[in-house]
Amino acid sequence: MCIIGLILFSSFTSQTYRIGQDDRWIAPAWADTLKSPFPNEPLTLAQGEELYNVHCWSCHGDTGYGDGAAGGALGAKPANFHEEEVKKQSDGAWFWKLSNGRGNMPPFKEVFSEEQRWQLVAYIRKLSN
Repeated sequence: MCIIGLILFSSFTSQTYRIGQDDRWIAPAWADTLKSPFPNEPLTLAQGEELYNVHCWSCHGDTGYGDGAAGGALGAKPANFHEEEVKKQSDGAWFWKLSNGRGNMPPFKEVFSEEQRWQLVAYIRKLSN
């Protein structure tokens, strides 16, 4: 019975996300289908910026280069939102990662509302350009 539980757990977690051969964090393919139901307007960006400045900058840095002081102490470097590999990911993949977390990146689905998570995605997208 214990072995069956372990097999089921392993198959579930491997479908939740996968780590590429070079340890890249890759969201599941279905995450690319996620779209924000909220308008991308100045207020959305302002609210996303406020959330970023309170919760994200310490690891990802003021301008999103992954160079925040707290992030440097974590071992694995936080995402640099300006790297092409990161920028080419869909908003849905970013939303999924923000919601679920991995390693030192905490899951924010219990902390932020869906709208707040989409606000962060919109702001991070703007920041990365």
